[in-house]
Amino acid sequence: MTNTATVRSVNALTASWASVLPDRGTVFAAAGVWPLLALLAGSAGGAARTELAQALNAPAEGAGAQARHLLATTSAMRGVKAALGLWTRETLPVEPAWLDTLPAHVHEQLTGDPVQDQERLDAWAKECTSGQIDSMPVTLDKVTLLVLASALIVRTDWIRPFASGGMEAEAGPWQGLPLAGLSRATRLLDRVGVAQTPAGPLTVLRVLGSHGVDIHLFLGAEPATPSQVLTAGVHTLDHPRTVTPGNQLPYGAPGPGLSVERVPSMDGEPRLHVQTVPFTLAAHHDLLDSPDLFGLRTATDSSQGHFPGISRTPLAIQSAAQTMTATFTARGFRSSAVTAISGIGGGMPRYPYQAREITARFDRPFGFLAVHRTSRLVLNAGWVTEPDLLEEPTWEQ
Repeated sequence: MTNTATVRSVNALTASWASVLPDRGTVFAAAGVWPLLALLAGSAGGAARTELAQALNAPAEGAGAQARHLLATTSAMRGVKAALGLWTRETLPVEPAWLDTLPAHVHEQLTGDPVQDQERLDAWAKECTSGQIDSMPVTLDKVTLLVLASALIVRTDWIRPFASGGMEAEAGPWQGLPLAGLSRATRLLDRVGVAQTPAGPLTVLRVLGSHGVDIHLFLGAEPATPSQVLTAGVHTLDHPRTVTPGNQLPYGAPGPGLSVERVPSMDGEPRLHVQTVPFTLAAHHDLLDSPDLFGLRTATDSSQGHFPGISRTPLAIQSAAQTMTATFTARGFRSSAVTAISGIGGGMPRYPYQAREITARFDRPFGFLAVHRTSRLVLNAGWVTEPDLLEEPTWEQ
């Protein structure tokens, strides 16, 4: 099981990264960056060590062991695959003590030929992501001495699939677009809730996955920015009691995209109707664009070395980047058949009960977190601004 302190540190980096997001669609995985920073922090010296520890929200001492444990435990999670790779030039002597902090069989040699080495590392990225990412996010050149990389795959199928169809946005930037839509209904009202945040009310929806990995969707008040929504979303993981569940929400519109009503019912059972959109995201992040966020400002100063624990040869950071993709679909829905029996009777239907009915609509930009259910580790996060569209828009006759 992932150490609670490590989970909080990784999630804190997720929140910090979210706080600097631009107002556009993106996806990122702090869980893929954190172990690399931790392996560097444990081997760093001077100001670089201090800055990396601050970025990790964890002491540099023992950070390498935490990184190795995190990689092992994430790989053991159902639906998750993690990999680590280290490549060094033959001319770079690597400290055996540092190599001992790494998983076995991850260290390989660079030939010194940038073209040949780039091809090998690109092939590693493609293999470790099952072809979803076909190249390494950094480019090698003749002065590259070391490459440390991680790969992280998250896969989960919905316990209950969505039905696919169309959807119309009632307002906002998606209004008028031929949106592809996903919908489903459940009697479990606690799948949705509302948290009160500094940026206003936040609607939270949990979509449960069959592999112990859930996707949390977050819809903020209209003025809220992506950074405010996702930062508040991470906060709800550590403070779940701040979220008022659906069965306790007041009637009316208690949160963004939410409607809570009392309606006539045949059986008296409550209902939660969810409508959202499928999406596909791809992003490339140059981590050196925010060096303080990742603790890499001093470490990029090539006038001196910063990692005596890795090698006696002075080392500095040349480049740091992440490439990522994410797709949200009806997952598990392979085909559908509708059987209808039409009947007609005499008189108006009678509804002997009243029941609570909640409708949750995600029909404008929203955020999401991929969360390991047991540990509450955030595996990746993103902001959706460009939903999938229907291939052939349908028009009313």
